[in-house]
Amino acid sequence: MNECITLQNYEKIEISGAKKIVSATSNQAVVETENKCIVLSGNNIEVTKLDLDNGIVSLSGTFSNIKFSVANGQKPSLFKRIFK
Repeated sequence: MNECITLQNYEKIEISGAKKIVSATSNQAVVETENKCIVLSGNNIEVTKLDLDNGIVSLSGTFSNIKFSVANGQKPSLFKRIFK
């Protein structure tokens, strides 16, 4: 499944390829895709659309930070482990 993140005016984010929402608070949301965990930080974050059958999650708020990490259960590649 293709993964895509669309950010509009730092206030709306749509993520396709989502498997689940790990957590969601007004300051942070964590969305898991097939290969990555996406951590979204900001203020007044709300889940506005949740369609996991089609892998689409939409969030609104004021976003200040987006981080990507390896999804749970997957080991980082050998290259990443050697060159931390």
